[in-house]
Amino acid sequence: MSKIRAYLTLMRPPNLLTAVADILAGFSASASLQHVKGGAFDFIQHQLPWDKVIFTGLASICLYAGGVVLNDVFDAKLDRLERPERPIPSGVVSGFNAALLGGILLLVAILLAFSVNMTSGYVALTIVVLVILYDGFSKSQAVAGPLNMGLCRGANLMLGVSIFPENLTALAFLTIIPVVYVAAITVTSRGEVHGSSRSSLDLAFGLYLLTITMMLSLGILETFNLWSCIPFLLLLMALVFPPLFRARQTKEPRYVGKAVKFAVLSLIILNAALAAGFVGWFFGLLLLLLLPFSILLAKAFAVT
Repeated sequence: MSKIRAYLTLMRPPNLLTAVADILAGFSASASLQHVKGGAFDFIQHQLPWDKVIFTGLASICLYAGGVVLNDVFDAKLDRLERPERPIPSGVVSGFNAALLGGILLLVAILLAFSVNMTSGYVALTIVVLVILYDGFSKSQAVAGPLNMGLCRGANLMLGVSIFPENLTALAFLTIIPVVYVAAITVTSRGEVHGSSRSSLDLAFGLYLLTITMMLSLGILETFNLWSCIPFLLLLMALVFPPLFRARQTKEPRYVGKAVKFAVLSLIILNAALAAGFVGWFFGLLLLLLLPFSILLAKAFAVT
């Protein structure tokens, strides 16, 4: 493995686009409170702060990349036993250099977020705290681990909302959706190496169903068009449930890994569903275009 590929592998390139999708979904929800609607091209044509969207998206990429790099630093000892081919245990990247890279990425993320506005900066700082807490302490905890990871995603969604800082409090309830969805992924992922129990996968299935239910409940909001959202939710179920059912049937690590992979990549679909509901199907469809690029990257780099 070359040095460049090793450093890229540490940053999980396929997953970085899912972080951008969080930002775009949060931004669309926040824009809906600015009375921005999305019939076909309307949302794109509005005079919106797209420069701030770009800086926030870059901050999110750095937050995610820094978090997963540090995750590998903390897991280096375990990976020497379970995944010796990874960049750090294989010796291609030293633990010090990986830690330095992760720290630099998180610092750049904070600076980028503060360049958008103070609220975005503080949200980014919150994500950094959550990331370090997960990587170093809560990851191994049965309840705290999945909750912590979900909060990282929920806060990332709020980072997109914070582009219009006045809307952060009003839309804070949306945080629960990625918290539950990512908790389901985290519960499933614990069986990637040694296999999973049927009860764990049943719990993950229940959490996915709860996510779908919460998405449907957004239809009670005046700013949310449920009919624009439903096709994206159907696509989400079509991609997430079959590999999960196969993993439940076999309980084998390779099928558990596939279930995790499809669920992670499908975060883009979940965010597209949110965007479609808040500002129209067209923007949701544009956000969904991130998915094929993420899938292509997943063929070259590990998702987990």
